[in-house]
Amino acid sequence: MAQEAQAAVSNSPQSLHTSARRLRGGPSPSARQLVKWMKTSALPFWSTKGWDAKRGGFHERFFFDGTPDDLVERRTLVQWRQIYTLAHASELGWCDGLRLAFRGLEHLLEKAWAPDGKPGFVHILAPDGSVANAKRDSYDHAFAILALSWLARTTGDAQVRALLDLVLDFCEQKLTDANGYLIESLPEQLPRRQNPHMHMLEAMMAAVETVSHPEAALRAQRYRKLLEKTFLDRSTGMLLEFYDNNWRPIVEDEASVVEPGHMAEWVWLMRKYERLFGQKTSPLGTHLLGAALRAAEPQYGFLIDEIDSRQQVRKSSRRLWPQTELIKAWLAQCETGADRADQAADMLIDNLMATYLSGPFPGGYYDCYTVSGGIGIDTVPASTLYHIFLATAEADRVMGR
Repeated sequence: MAQEAQAAVSNSPQSLHTSARRLRGGPSPSARQLVKWMKTSALPFWSTKGWDAKRGGFHERFFFDGTPDDLVERRTLVQWRQIYTLAHASELGWCDGLRLAFRGLEHLLEKAWAPDGKPGFVHILAPDGSVANAKRDSYDHAFAILALSWLARTTGDAQVRALLDLVLDFCEQKLTDANGYLIESLPEQLPRRQNPHMHMLEAMMAAVETVSHPEAALRAQRYRKLLEKTFLDRSTGMLLEFYDNNWRPIVEDEASVVEPGHMAEWVWLMRKYERLFGQKTSPLGTHLLGAALRAAEPQYGFLIDEIDSRQQVRKSSRRLWPQTELIKAWLAQCETGADRADQAADMLIDNLMATYLSGPFPGGYYDCYTVSGGIGIDTVPASTLYHIFLATAEADRVMGR
C-alpha cells in the first residue's frame, strides 16, 4: 500500500478529476441536459436563496413555493454538503461560489466548533445558531473532510488546509476505535453503521485527489477493506447497514436491513478507488450493482429505499438520492467498458429529469415518491443537492464532453 499511496500523491488532482476514457461515440445529450439544469437552475438558486442572510448558515430545507423553512433545526452535515458543492462547482467553473463557501465555513467555525470547549463540530444547530445537539458525529465529520478538501484544492488557502489536518486528526484520535472502525459519535451510541465508513472512504479519496494528502491514502485502504471484512453478508453477498457494538449484524424478523442505494454507492466508490490507486477492476462492483438492481421498480428503473437480507421489501418509497447513486454506479461501470452501461446511465438521467427534477420550482426537486407514484414529501431538503451535484459532475466527466 505504501507504493499505492505514493502513486496517488504523485498523480495530478486535475487530471484525475477531468480525464475519462471515451467509450462512446460522442457526448451524451442526457448528461449535457443534466449539467445545464445544474448550472442554470440548481446552482443559481442554492448559491443565493440557499443562504440565510439574516442569521447566517445555509437553510435546511424549502417549501414548495420556494420559501425557506426558518423553524427547522440545521444539521452541520447539510452545512458541509453545501460548502462542498459550492467549492467543487467553483473548481469546475460552474458557479462563482467560493465567497459563500467561506461564509459557510466561518459560520460553522463560529457556531459549531468546540462551543463547549471540547474539540469537534457539534451535530445540530438551532435556527438562531445556538447548539441544539452537541454530540460529535462521525458521519458529519466525513463531510467536513470532503468539503475542506475541495475548498483547499479550489482556493489554495493555507488556513483551510490546516483545518483539514485538524479535522483529520480529530477523526483519527477521537472517532476511531482500536480496530480502525469509526465510533458512531461522542458520546458513543448504537447501532453502529456501515454508512459513516462509506463516506469516510469518499472523504479520504477526496483528500488524495484534491491536495494529495500524505496520510489519506492509507486510511482509504482501511475503509475499503472493511467492505469485505465486515459489511458484506457472506451468506447473501448483500451490504448490511446496522451492527451491534461487536460488529455483529442486527437482525429483525430474521433478516437485516439493506439499502439498495448504498450498494450502488459502493460500486462508484470501488471504481474510483481502483482508478485512483491503479488497481484492477474487481468483480465485486458488478456484483453489488446487480444486487442493487434487484430492488429496482419496473417503470423507471428507480431503486426503492429499503429491503432486507432476504430480499423482502421494507420501504417501497423511492428517495431521490438512491437514483443519483445508481447513475454514478452505471457511469463507473461505463469507464470499465461494461456493455450498455452508458445507455443505462442515459435512461436514468432522462427519467430523473422527467420526475424528481421537474419541480416544484426552478432548481428545486421532489425528494421522494411513494409506491403509487405520488410525491412523498412536502419540502425540498438541501441535503440532497450534494447527491445530485456529484452525479452531475460525474456524468459530465464521463459522458458529457
